[in-house]
Amino acid sequence: MAGLSKLISKSCQAICFLIAGASNAMAQTPGSADASAYYKTHPLRFIAGGGPGGGYDNYARLLAPYFSNELGNTVIVDNQGAVGGLIALNRMYATENDGQQIIIMNGGAAVMSQLFELKTVQYDLAKINFLATVSQSPWVVLVEPKSPVKSLADLKSLDVVRWPATGPIDGLSDGASMLCEAFVMKCRAVLGYRSSNEGSLAIARNEMDALYVSDTSANNYIKSGQNRAIAVIARARSRFLPEMPTIFEQGGLNESQTWWMNARADIDALGRIIMMSPKVPPERVAFVRSVVRKVLTNPAVIAEGARLERYIDFQSPEVTRERALGLINGMSAERKATLQDVVMKKFLIGAQ
Repeated sequence: MAGLSKLISKSCQAICFLIAGASNAMAQTPGSADASAYYKTHPLRFIAGGGPGGGYDNYARLLAPYFSNELGNTVIVDNQGAVGGLIALNRMYATENDGQQIIIMNGGAAVMSQLFELKTVQYDLAKINFLATVSQSPWVVLVEPKSPVKSLADLKSLDVVRWPATGPIDGLSDGASMLCEAFVMKCRAVLGYRSSNEGSLAIARNEMDALYVSDTSANNYIKSGQNRAIAVIARARSRFLPEMPTIFEQGGLNESQTWWMNARADIDALGRIIMMSPKVPPERVAFVRSVVRKVLTNPAVIAEGARLERYIDFQSPEVTRERALGLINGMSAERKATLQDVVMKKFLIGAQ
């Protein structure tokens, strides 16, 4: 076994050497050099698919200075959180794009909107340029700190559970709707909030009852005293709530609940993703991908993210694309119709 380990180690070293050499060669190609020169004279707009103070805004502002340093130019953070960033994604996709825009947004929202073939969707994820997955966060259910609600069973006992959301497919709304369907709750997802931060404040003011949100955002709201967590809807425990069992660890799920919670876990696991228009010249896409990878795998960036409790869970563009398209193409027509009815109709009420 020791001899085999040494052989594998030497083989890995050789492969890594070849990969490094190939990467260096690629970095020295004329196309790469032209792309590098282009971004030194053309600032990059980094669209955050969420409102100010929310998770996407925070991640964009964490990464922007590092992108700026690698590109040798200004990176402008632009909050475009309407409908969970989907309007911004449509706009970026449709515009004749020279590579001066990238977007960070909810991967699950982008996938579900295309899965449902909504008329408002003007993009095709099979054609989009994926740059990376930035983070993969468990999602949690929050309530007002002094609320008597301590569990999902307590939540179910309410006459109606009101959930704040920015749009019909934004993570907040569709996640809440799937949870309500699984546990047969009487719910209303109230649209019109600009960010999860606004939704959190609505919980604190008792205007709403519960918030479905990523644990990275939830952590801020919990630490500020605005909210309290009662459930983790994921397969892995939250970094911020290590003592709280996940919905799967608690056990007792029936067959229907298991399907709904597995489907939700798969959607949430898509995480926060960065994308670029399919109309960008390939050499610029390749260059920006190399910059994004370099930043997201930089130990200093990872350490700063950990310090700010905005953790980096880098996934390559290839893996990100495979997982996104797998969800779009892997669901039966019957399941898709049921999911669409629950997410888009059953629990929604109009904007405030």
